[in-house]
Amino acid sequence: MKKISVSLSGHQTSISLEPEFISALQEIANTRKTSVAKIIGEIDSSREMNINLSSAIRVWILKYFRN
Repeated sequence: MKKISVSLSGHQTSISLEPEFISALQEIANTRKTSVAKIIGEIDSSREMNINLSSAIRVWILKYFRN
């Protein structure tokens, strides 16, 4: 697991993800010409509050590549 820090809603948040998921996020950000932080912010704002952010990111990445 690797931790990354991003600012969400004006405060710093650490997220633990496997390096492969971090790499996938970076690849998606590059493709979309945006930042990893912006993507995580979008995922955070659209997830249900009972779902862990790291889990929501993993599921979002899976759906992204399935589409």
